[in-house]
Amino acid sequence: MTEAATLRLTRKGPGSRASLTGRPWQVLVDGSVVESLSELETVEIRVEPGPHVLRVRSRRYLLSPERRVEPVAGQVLGFSCQARARSPFVVQRSLILLLVGLLKHDVWIALRADQSDETTGRGLGAGAARPVRVTNLGSDGPMLRTPERADKGSEITGILSNDGQKADLALVVSQLTKRFGGRTAFSEVSFEVAHGEVFGFLGPNGAGKTTTVRALGTLITPTSGTATVAGIPLSPENGVEIRQRIAIMPESPGLYLRLTVSENLEYFAGLYGLSRPEARIRDALEAVNLSDRAGDLCGGLSKGLRQRVGLARTLLSEPAIMFLDEPTSGLDPVAAREVHELIMGMRDKGVTIFLTTHRLEEAEKLCDRVAILNTTLRTVGRPEELRAALFESALLVTTIEPLSDPGGVFAKAAAVEAWRSEKPGSYMLSVSDPRLAAPQVTRALVGAGADVLSISEARHSLEDVYLELIDDDVEARR
Repeated sequence: MTEAATLRLTRKGPGSRASLTGRPWQVLVDGSVVESLSELETVEIRVEPGPHVLRVRSRRYLLSPERRVEPVAGQVLGFSCQARARSPFVVQRSLILLLVGLLKHDVWIALRADQSDETTGRGLGAGAARPVRVTNLGSDGPMLRTPERADKGSEITGILSNDGQKADLALVVSQLTKRFGGRTAFSEVSFEVAHGEVFGFLGPNGAGKTTTVRALGTLITPTSGTATVAGIPLSPENGVEIRQRIAIMPESPGLYLRLTVSENLEYFAGLYGLSRPEARIRDALEAVNLSDRAGDLCGGLSKGLRQRVGLARTLLSEPAIMFLDEPTSGLDPVAAREVHELIMGMRDKGVTIFLTTHRLEEAEKLCDRVAILNTTLRTVGRPEELRAALFESALLVTTIEPLSDPGGVFAKAAAVEAWRSEKPGSYMLSVSDPRLAAPQVTRALVGAGADVLSISEARHSLEDVYLELIDDDVEARR
């Protein structure tokens, strides 16, 4: 196991009037809060060797500039943190915060390197404050891992195209984990998504679906693991480039209700930095069949129409990957069907769709493959493959009158392995091959003089697969 590196931070008070009860500052490593730091205190944070981004912030406006560090195994890097002096000409605290918020806010905390022993870590440098508390650095201490480029030797099973070759991948996720303090949102999640695929992400409430989307969309930093999004390694420095190639539509589209449809799209096109957005807005409205409603206020639209406006917004940047989080939540069947048609139309155009949903029939209808998540990944595959893996082949036999000796009748069909009675006149037969068993069962029933109402192959839905994997799961009942 690779030896960890250590980041040591000491918060220095402002002279002799330093207070040990001041507001704690937050320590951020790679964008995630990992520690708090009070005045005249020292903390040590274990990290994996490699590049990291270090910042310190207090409340909303007090923020240090970024410090990019790249410690090696066993190295200790020390830093001192101190609030910068405020302008003597500004007295009111509210005015200071307002000015900082309107101008630049990364000037209020100084984060300077101390001279620490780079091998043993002894010493905090000249003038460092006496440590009040040091975090636990035992084997069970916190460890941060830097996202790395997924290599070709990954243990993830690749997606194969129809000719057996490796498919072109839009998403590659390996052992991705996100923790918030002592709570794990999702753990060691691994999967791959091909370009042009509709990939369903299913799971109960609190399973980590939305948090996974936020991590892949660069909105939060994962605790550990690696991912490649649209061909770009997931890392803080690549965030802007990734966001230029993806679009995220949350469950609530977040439109400005007092603006018209076109005004909303013009506003977001400006945020995307589109120089001449008129053509893209027109194409997006045509794609969602809202050209005639461009001048309507969003506040006067139904929820289904607002969802379509949200979809139009995601199309403005012409994304390679679209993350859709519960796009049909709360919609009536007609509106949901329209959203389904839009999703299938985008798939036909080669857009990769990452779909989180609670509607299992929706996932079965739209998705090429599905993943079932409940903090950890339960399974990934095509719905028909999951059904075949979890359930035996079966025939459902219905007769007008119950059979007097069903065991004797079904014993004449060699392909029948077992049977059970669902209700009077209804029988479920476990068979080795439905195509072989159906003719045998039919002949046996006719030979016994039974009045056959129907013989059909029993088909399990994606809901059956979901419940089989989740029903006995302790995490789902917590």
